[in-house]
Amino acid sequence: MSHKPFNFRKNVREALDNKQLRGNLRFAMETMIRNRKNLFNDPERLEHLRETSSAIRSKSLALLPRLLEKLEQNCHQNGIKVHWAETVDQGNRIVLDILNSRNVKRVVKGKSMVSEEMHLNRFLEKNGIKPLESDLGEYIIQLAGEKPSHIIVPAIHKNKKEIAELFHKHIPDTPYTEKVEELNAIARKVLRKHFYEAEAGISGVNMAVAETGTLCLVENEGNGRMCTTLPQIHIALMGIEKVVEKLEEVPPLLELLTGSATGQRMTTYFNFITSPRKPGEKDGPSEVHLVLLDNGRSTIMADKQLYETLKCIRCGTCLNHCPVYTRIGGHAYGYVYPGPIGTILTPQMEGVDKTQSLPDASSLCNACAEVCPVKIPIPDLIRRIRNDSKSSSGKTKGSGSGRSLMESAVWKGWALMNSKPELNRLGMKAGSLFGQYLPKTGPLGKWCNIRSMPVPAKKTLHMMADEEGVDRD
Repeated sequence: MSHKPFNFRKNVREALDNKQLRGNLRFAMETMIRNRKNLFNDPERLEHLRETSSAIRSKSLALLPRLLEKLEQNCHQNGIKVHWAETVDQGNRIVLDILNSRNVKRVVKGKSMVSEEMHLNRFLEKNGIKPLESDLGEYIIQLAGEKPSHIIVPAIHKNKKEIAELFHKHIPDTPYTEKVEELNAIARKVLRKHFYEAEAGISGVNMAVAETGTLCLVENEGNGRMCTTLPQIHIALMGIEKVVEKLEEVPPLLELLTGSATGQRMTTYFNFITSPRKPGEKDGPSEVHLVLLDNGRSTIMADKQLYETLKCIRCGTCLNHCPVYTRIGGHAYGYVYPGPIGTILTPQMEGVDKTQSLPDASSLCNACAEVCPVKIPIPDLIRRIRNDSKSSSGKTKGSGSGRSLMESAVWKGWALMNSKPELNRLGMKAGSLFGQYLPKTGPLGKWCNIRSMPVPAKKTLHMMADEEGVDRD
């Protein structure tokens, strides 16, 4: 599915000028970082968990084709219908065909980043089906007509005043209130009605277990359980990388996912979905469908370095600790996945030719790698994608699109000067004599806008050594 071009620099400037946004982000991030730190207060145990979970994810990716086949086989045995989608368009069409064949017009959705990746809500609305987000954060941004700003907390950029105004404006007969308890009660009342009326429910999948054909869904509000048990049809959307081999591999991943995401030892609800409602059971859907989406993941898997991107468990902790994200929020990134994980995942899915600014949205401070629960070397992958964007021989989608003749000429000149001692001495001497007179415009203008122009020494180190009679051999 095409994506409108975006101006990242413009988005950043607007975000930095928005004092309300920055205040909201600062408060939320400080809370989430503190909660995570308080929970994982034993460094040795945390490191053991990270090593274990990283190994589980690496093994799952190494065995991915076989595990997906096993998952499909066991799901079929359990009564879950499995559908394969290579592209977003195919995934949307599969969901629409399921709903149209059952004459479904009303859908409730649990939180699903894959559905955001598919732009599913917009697609369903265009085809006469009304989707309603039931996660509170997703419901808020749906009312606002926005995309999620955070992987875990979609409305993290809004405060209670902004939410109160949204509810008062968009929910009929709703009085204005900023009391959190009353806002929750208003949302609960609206959503409860839709849970009972919806003909189908759509959810994401946090993990799928190949050996049992089980879909795992992590949540705090109970909306996921309502979406997957009350409607007669349940459609689960999952990226193909989310499979694990055995049930025993779920607990360490779950502990790190919930702890890294919200600082909780365990979420309020953890759902195991293994089959549709069986005879004699009082709740559950009569049909369960699993849509497995590729959308470029197979290509990422084929790269010996970039495949580590797919280890991500979508905890969002790299966003919380990123000095760039915490100042500009998620919307500035222009795509579904923001923050450090977005800077490596989005260019691989969409192409670096469309997302050239994103790999540059990093200070390479290494904070994301230090907190990643599955030890993804995000800074290394950012550097790799940056290199590919400048190299026609790169393997990332759209490689070479950021290459310019001027930049190529500068680097070739630099390489030549540093490979020829005579040219190096001449260049260093020229820099010492004339560097202070370089114009503070053009390529140097942006640097000098926020930094002091370095003043070159009048003499190079070699020149001073020669004057002192130092033997440089």
